[in-house]
Amino acid sequence: MSDRLARWNALARSEAIEEILPCCGSKAWADQMVARRPIDSEAALLAVCDEVWRNLAQLDWIEAFLSHSRIGELRAPAGAEGLSASWSGEEQRRVTTSSEEIKRALAEGNRAYEKRFNRIFIVCATGKSAPDILEILRRRLRNDDRAELLEAAEEQRQIAHIRLKKWLGT
Repeated sequence: MSDRLARWNALARSEAIEEILPCCGSKAWADQMVARRPIDSEAALLAVCDEVWRNLAQLDWIEAFLSHSRIGELRAPAGAEGLSASWSGEEQRRVTTSSEEIKRALAEGNRAYEKRFNRIFIVCATGKSAPDILEILRRRLRNDDRAELLEAAEEQRQIAHIRLKKWLGT
């Protein structure tokens, strides 16, 4: 067990929730993760993450989505300061250094997505180029509501895994 995980397992409930919340952004997810302590390894942490995530209500998923900045924007949403905002900047690094044309197309795509689905576009941006993300955004705009919610939830699950691994290494 890592020192970080051992320390987190021993924290008071409220402190443990606050510490893990930047990894996902859903208070219900963080609460249920804490309720599953002690967790003894990275593999167990990721497995618990998946189980908890799959069993959350759709509103909890949407709460997690709201903790992200829009693709192409450096500004973090209210309440997503600190570690979450820092990770978001790292995850979107390749997008923020893209051409103005791509940035404009992403901004237009974000607006179209929000109008269509009434929430922000979520994609696991780590390792993806801005043109790749734009292509994903355009493809997902063709999804129906249910398919898109499930795809966004899967992207958020992947983001949580990346952030949990970073959190353990911090």
